[in-house]
Amino acid sequence: MKKKSKQFIVRGILFLLVISVSAIGYRNYQILKQVHTFDELVTTETKAHGISEYRDLALSIIYTESKGLGNDPMQSSESLTNTAGTITASEQSIKQGVLFLAKAIKQAKEADVDIWTAVQAYNFGLDYISYVKENGGKTTVELAETYSRDVLSPKLGNEEQTKYRYYAWRSFIYNGGYLYHNGGNMFYADLVQWNLYKIQWTTIFF
Repeated sequence: MKKKSKQFIVRGILFLLVISVSAIGYRNYQILKQVHTFDELVTTETKAHGISEYRDLALSIIYTESKGLGNDPMQSSESLTNTAGTITASEQSIKQGVLFLAKAIKQAKEADVDIWTAVQAYNFGLDYISYVKENGGKTTVELAETYSRDVLSPKLGNEEQTKYRYYAWRSFIYNGGYLYHNGGNMFYADLVQWNLYKIQWTTIFF
């Protein structure tokens, strides 16, 4: 009887695992399908700004920022007007987002820092590139946290460096799950890199 009970429990766990994996896979498929609706526009814009080789990177930023939903899929309003929510058309969002990404990549190359510094600067602002140049030339989560806590957060009004809960697996592993108020997302480059893998693995299907 005990043996049958154990087998039942194991089968139940395996069933739930299969269901969970299938649900996550389907959700990711739907997100990727939506993100890839912008393939043509992103291809055009990255080519126009001389960063065609970073087309998939731009798509992964769309995935990270909005999952391809809403009127501002690249969340580029702040880079245009310093105010969130001012862009109300996806085409304008992507044109501005790719333009800002191209600026970040250009400045990162000129500063001789890694490409992920440029990606983190998409979230933090371009001043982060100079900060990385002065602190080793390569972004890390540790360096991004220091910038978020000591530079960006106080600059934007959080002089007390207060934190808030951030529910993502990377943050739970790193610090138990938190970010600094007004301090951007210190995990941004890692998130985009992970989503870039998804874009590259699935491009042939869309």
